[in-house]
Amino acid sequence: MARAGLTVERLTEAGAELADEVGFAEVTLSALARRFDVKVASLYSHVRSSRDLKVRIALYALEELADRGADALAGRAGKDALAAFADVHRDYARAHPGRYDAARLRLGPEDAAASAGSRHARMTRAVLRGYDLTGPDQTHAVRLLGSVFHGYVSLELAGGFSHSAPDSQESWERIIDALDALLRTWPAPTPTERGTRP
Repeated sequence: MARAGLTVERLTEAGAELADEVGFAEVTLSALARRFDVKVASLYSHVRSSRDLKVRIALYALEELADRGADALAGRAGKDALAAFADVHRDYARAHPGRYDAARLRLGPEDAAASAGSRHARMTRAVLRGYDLTGPDQTHAVRLLGSVFHGYVSLELAGGFSHSAPDSQESWERIIDALDALLRTWPAPTPTERGTRP
């Protein structure tokens, strides 16, 4: 019988909080049961497994991040939109490191289709429309931004920039400047990409 007061929503939120505290990799049904002082068996009325719980946390984190991104991008374009969108990812990762990791979880096709992942893709492409990038070039740029944002944030969270100057904030701002300059002067396709001989 399910314990009174436990719901899938409450367990998901608690799992997200736990992820921020101990790391997403450490989130299990056993750890969550200890948090509520219940037996693991009582959680199975709400979640099927630790994997099911992690998927729910991932969906929760993607939704939170998408909501923040939408708020940050409202009324912005060009470099202003790029900087706001980048800051959303960095700020979310710093405030919620476990949830940020959860948002990177590889989802199955059905879960991915139901997730806020498509909202993230649309927002990234909206930022890039301010730079007149379309077609394959837009896709290349989407991948570039994702790689830079996630790479920088992951290294920063791991302490990779803690023992050197200049300050990581200064580097972040310079990277946004560099991305803006690159996106404004995006290189033309190579002959191979155009399907022609050099």
